[in-house]
Amino acid sequence: MNVVQILVSHPWVERLGMTLLHFLWQGLFIAILYAAARRILARPSCPQKRYLLACGALAAMMVAPFVTWELMVPSEQNSEVVNRIASTPQAASTTGTATTTLPDSVRATVSGVQPEQFLFWVVVIWLAGAMVFWVRLAGGWVVTARMRSTLVRRAPPEWQVTLRKLGAQIGLSQPVQLLVSAVVQVPTVVGWLRPVVLVPVGALGGLPAEHVEALLLHELAHIRRHDYLINILQSVAESLLFYHPAVWWVSGHIRAERELCCDDLAVSISGDALRYALALAELESYRPAHLGAALAANGGTLANRIARLLGQSRPMAPIGLGPSLLAIAILLSALTYGLFAQSNTHPAFEVASVKRNLTGIDPNQPMGGGYQPGGRLHMVNLPLRGLIQFAYANHDSPHWLPLPDSQVVGGPAWTKTDGYDIDAKPERKTDPEHMWLMLQTLLADRFHLAFHRKTRELPVYELEPITGGPKLPAAEDVGCVSFPPGTPPRPVPGKADCGYVAGPFSGGAGLLHIQGRKVRVADLVRELTSILDRPVVDKTGFTGEFDLDLSFTRDETIVGFLGLLAPAGSPLPADPNSPNIFAALEEQLGLKLVPAKGPVDVLVIDHVERPTEN
Repeated sequence: MNVVQILVSHPWVERLGMTLLHFLWQGLFIAILYAAARRILARPSCPQKRYLLACGALAAMMVAPFVTWELMVPSEQNSEVVNRIASTPQAASTTGTATTTLPDSVRATVSGVQPEQFLFWVVVIWLAGAMVFWVRLAGGWVVTARMRSTLVRRAPPEWQVTLRKLGAQIGLSQPVQLLVSAVVQVPTVVGWLRPVVLVPVGALGGLPAEHVEALLLHELAHIRRHDYLINILQSVAESLLFYHPAVWWVSGHIRAERELCCDDLAVSISGDALRYALALAELESYRPAHLGAALAANGGTLANRIARLLGQSRPMAPIGLGPSLLAIAILLSALTYGLFAQSNTHPAFEVASVKRNLTGIDPNQPMGGGYQPGGRLHMVNLPLRGLIQFAYANHDSPHWLPLPDSQVVGGPAWTKTDGYDIDAKPERKTDPEHMWLMLQTLLADRFHLAFHRKTRELPVYELEPITGGPKLPAAEDVGCVSFPPGTPPRPVPGKADCGYVAGPFSGGAGLLHIQGRKVRVADLVRELTSILDRPVVDKTGFTGEFDLDLSFTRDETIVGFLGLLAPAGSPLPADPNSPNIFAALEEQLGLKLVPAKGPVDVLVIDHVERPTEN
C-alpha cells in the first residue's frame, strides 16, 4: 500500500475534505446575510457599526468549519448528534448514508460521503494553498519585525513629547515610540504589545506640524483600537479560508471600514475635518502590498476617504470585486450542492417486498439468497444482522464475502432472531454494485437503520507460516473464468473458477471443505475471516498463486456467518477424527493462526426499527 492509499484510508482526510466542501455554501450563506445587514447600515456615518458587522461575519466564517468538523464526529453517547457513515476498507465501494436518531420528522442528512480519492485531492490542494499563504503571512511578519530596526532613527524629542500628548488626548495609556524610517512611505504602526509608529523621512520637517499631528492621531487610533492584532487574526482567516471568494470580500470591507473609523476618531480629537483631509492629500496613497498581512493601517481608498471627510457623495467604502467574487462563490456552492445531492441520492428499488418469515432462523430451512441477473434481489429468511452484513460487505472484490458478524455492533436481540424475506426489483436492469446500494437504501427506509463507523482495538488472527515455511500446493495451469464483482461464480463447462475460494462445503459427519483454483493468500484470508468471525491479517509474505483444498471439522471455532444462521445453543456436529481449522491449516498448508490484537473497523448500530410489512 503506497502513501496515497494510506492517507486516503484515514478518517480525518474524509472529515477534513467534507468540512472544506461544506464551507463553500456556508461561507456564501454568511456573506449573503452580511450583505443584507450591511445594506441596512448603508449610512456613511456608521463605519464603526459596519466594521463590527464585517468582523462578525468573518468570525462566523472562521467558526463554521470548526462546527462542521465537530458535527462530522459520530457519537455513541449522544443519540441526538447527527451520525455519519464513512467509507472504510471493509466497504470501500459503498456510499454511506448520514442519518440521525431524532424522530423521523426531523431526520436529516449532514453529508453524503464523497469518493475517497476526490476528498483526498481536495485536502491536498487545500494544504498546498494554505502552506503558500502561511509562508506569505510569515514573510510579512518577518519583514514587519525588521522594520522596527532597519534604517530607522529616533524622532526628535519634541515630537516624542507631542506623540505622548496626542496619545493622552485619544485615551491611550500604553507607551508608544516614534521612529523615522527610510523604508515606509506613509505613517505606519508596527507591533501590538510594544507598538511603534514609523513616519517617512522628511515628513516631520516637510509637512506642516498640524498636518503631522492629524496623521499621528490616525495611527494612534489604530493602536487604541488594537487594529494590529485584529489584522493579524484577519490574515490568519484569509490564509486558512483562502479558497472562498466571500472571505476576501468581507475581509476587504474590514480593512476599508477600519480606516474610516480611525479617520473619524482622529477628526473627533483634532476638531478640524478640513485640516485632516489636507494632511491626507499631501501623502501618497501608495501602501506596500507585501506588508498588508501585518500592518494595522492598510486599507481604504484615499480619494473616497477625503471625499467623505469633506461631505461629498462618494462610495462609503470600496466594494472592489465583491459582486464578481460572490458570483464565483454562488457557482462553487452550486457545484458543491450538486456533488452532495448526487452522493446523497442513493439508488432505490422500484418495488420492494419485506415480510417476516414466521419459521424463524432455522438452519434446516431454506436461507440466503442474493443478486439475481438484472439487479433483482431475493433474500429468504435472513435476519437484519445478515442483511447488514450483505449490504455493507466489500463488493469491490470479485469474490466478496459478507461483513464478519463481529464487525457489526449493537442493536436489539431481534436483529439476530427475526428472519425476513425480501423480494425487490429495480426500475431497470442494474449491476451488482448498484443493487447493494439499493439494499442499503431499503434498510434505511424500511428498518430506519442508522449507524456509524468506528475503529476499535479487537482480537484478530495473524496468518503466519509455520517453521519450515508454507506448504501451499502449486497452482495448476488450467483455463479460468472470471465474474463481475458481486456476482456469484457459475459453473462453465470446461472452465475452472479461478481466484475464488468456494465453500465451506459439507463433507458429511461434520466435515467441511473449502476449495479454490489459482487463489492467493488474500482470498484465503477473506474466507477465514468469514468462517472464524475475526479479522485475519496476512503475515505470510507469500505473493504467488496456489490451489486450495482444505478439510476440517466443524466445531465451536466456526462462529462466523455459518454461526449466525444457526440458533444459539444448537449442536454443531463434529468429526472427532478430523482436525479443526487451526490444525488443518498447519498440517495441510503449513500455515498457523496466531491470536493478536489490532485496529478493526466496526459498524455500530445506533437505531433500528422493525419494518412495516407490505
